[in-house]
Amino acid sequence: MASIRKRTLPSGKTAWLVDYVDQAGKRRAKQFATKREADSWMVTARAEVRDGIHSVDRESITVEKAGDLWIERCEADGLERTTLNAYREHLKLHIVPRIGATKLSRLTAPAVAAFRDQLVEDGRSTSMVRRVMVNLGAIVANAQRSGLVAINNVRAGGRAKRGKREKTKVEMPTKAELKAMLTAAKSGRENALVMTALLCGLRGSELRGLQWDDVDFKQMQLSIRRRVDRYGVFGLPKSEAGIRDIPLSGALALVLKEWKLACPKGELGLVFPNGAGNVESHNNLLNRLFGPLQIRAKVVTMRDGEDAKGNPIKIAEPKFGLHALRHAAAALWIEQGLNAKRVMTLMGHASIEQTFDVYGYLFEARGEDATAMDSIASSLLS
Repeated sequence: MASIRKRTLPSGKTAWLVDYVDQAGKRRAKQFATKREADSWMVTARAEVRDGIHSVDRESITVEKAGDLWIERCEADGLERTTLNAYREHLKLHIVPRIGATKLSRLTAPAVAAFRDQLVEDGRSTSMVRRVMVNLGAIVANAQRSGLVAINNVRAGGRAKRGKREKTKVEMPTKAELKAMLTAAKSGRENALVMTALLCGLRGSELRGLQWDDVDFKQMQLSIRRRVDRYGVFGLPKSEAGIRDIPLSGALALVLKEWKLACPKGELGLVFPNGAGNVESHNNLLNRLFGPLQIRAKVVTMRDGEDAKGNPIKIAEPKFGLHALRHAAAALWIEQGLNAKRVMTLMGHASIEQTFDVYGYLFEARGEDATAMDSIASSLLS
């Protein structure tokens, strides 16, 4: 039941008051400046009460407060430190500055869509917008479970639009650059790590967490069961799909067998440890191994700089990060005819949409992967 009545305020101005009963049976009231606003709101409120999704502004919390509660829940659930830090960063940099003061009851589908579009207009990448929107949805879902909001409108906000300056293709080395890097590899460690990253498509965290027990030379496969975060802490792969088995080519198996003989020994049995046999840091892999390797292979970008006397010079810098080898692996698999489902599995993607979002433009052929691994290795090493 709901009704509208005219009210004269102490100031002498006229207001319109909507009296109604919410889905919990509690009498509520909301005031408006015009009868038209009151009528419009009452129609919406009646429908929401009927459907059990009405949220009362007065009792609603802000998005910022809901975000804090979500972080507390994530901490209680024991999420990894790197994951928690990423969540906090998304809240601090992207969500709170734009809609932190907005009450959850006013986070309508159009408001969510406007927030998403603002992220794109501000130059955020498609992948970043997607992650922020997923986190916002999780924030509202957590509040909904706690009875702090009746409906989660984030999904109704739609998908993120691609910005005008958004790149449609990921950056990755060409075959010529890959061959140059493999040729420039001086040590068994360099060769083994680059080939494993390239032929198996592993993430840097998965490479750092790889153990010799995960390498099965009899079955000719490599098992991904864990990863190591930036703090050197072991954990499960990024998603359930990250737990996977990847075929080994004969060439890579030979390289790994040779590297195993020289690999520093440690209690963890890591395939790519530091000199003491412990977990290697991601920065060391980049700055002491993959970066210098690219410099020697002349896979570089040039930037302006100065010498010791202040004279202008060109400085060569490594062109790619370690993740570029993972992209190259996917491209090589697709070139060999592996279908999207197989590439998704080998990459450890959580969904086929993720695979198509990143590599959709590369799918021009379809096929099976019976001889793909050996064909890829042969094309790079011949």
